[in-house]
Amino acid sequence: MHLFTQHKNQLTSLKEKPFKLEKEIQMLFEANVATILNLKLIKSEFTIKSNRIDTLAFDEESKAFVIIEYKRSQSYSVVDQGISYLNLMLEYKADFIIEYNETQKGNLKRTDVDWSQTKVIFVSPSFTDFQKTASNFKDLAIELWEIKQFENDVVVINPIKKSKSAPSIKQINQSENSEISKVVKEIKVYTEEGHLEGKSDAIIELYEAYKNAIMNMAPDIDIEPKKLYIAFKKNKNIADVVVSKNGLKIFINSKKGKLDDPKNIARDVSEIGHWGNGDYEVTTSNTDNLEYIMSLIKQAI
Repeated sequence: MHLFTQHKNQLTSLKEKPFKLEKEIQMLFEANVATILNLKLIKSEFTIKSNRIDTLAFDEESKAFVIIEYKRSQSYSVVDQGISYLNLMLEYKADFIIEYNETQKGNLKRTDVDWSQTKVIFVSPSFTDFQKTASNFKDLAIELWEIKQFENDVVVINPIKKSKSAPSIKQINQSENSEISKVVKEIKVYTEEGHLEGKSDAIIELYEAYKNAIMNMAPDIDIEPKKLYIAFKKNKNIADVVVSKNGLKIFINSKKGKLDDPKNIARDVSEIGHWGNGDYEVTTSNTDNLEYIMSLIKQAI
């Protein structure tokens, strides 16, 4: 990636400023973890059973804990360490609950946590091709994020996305690795394919039409499948889509009274329980109102 500043139509390249210490990356990330990942910081330097976790965070949307580790060196295995941390959390669930309640003054119960959506995030200025390949399993709850800083206080943070053809971790001979076997049984990474499984061709085609329309609204919209819905995000959720056998439920992330809906097709769900984010729900089984529905979703960007 080449970054430039512009002055009178002339570009000047920004030079990268390497991080001197892992601690610099950690301090920057923890101070902005809500902005970067929409997570709540629970504890820095969390020690459990002689293991030191750099950052313990909580995803309030998924109701799951997230472990974040920072690395400057490239000579380490993200998979081995990630699997070890995932097993640590699954084995000592109560310790994580206690830490949450003590630091947040909350009353989180074990049943309030969706342990199946637990994950580990590694943050580093760069990763080797081997590290990227080793973690490239579609159902492995390990994410890689690259962070770089440049002159003029510019910071660039990007996730390393898994390839569309990424294999399943279940294809590995799990009998040779009991730690992987435990993780596969309890932790599930949700995918678009999983949400579309068993749906008719017509429903899949309907989803693809709305998906493409949402993605075309801006170049930096990401898709993040969750347990109950597929989230479309641009810094924050803008819309969440539930795929059913009869059509789509689209939850628009706008607060009650903030959505301009002259056709009055969005249902106010602010007072009732619902799966997605936002206070409005649109149900559709065709593309007749696709452009109008996009005009509603665009208001959440």
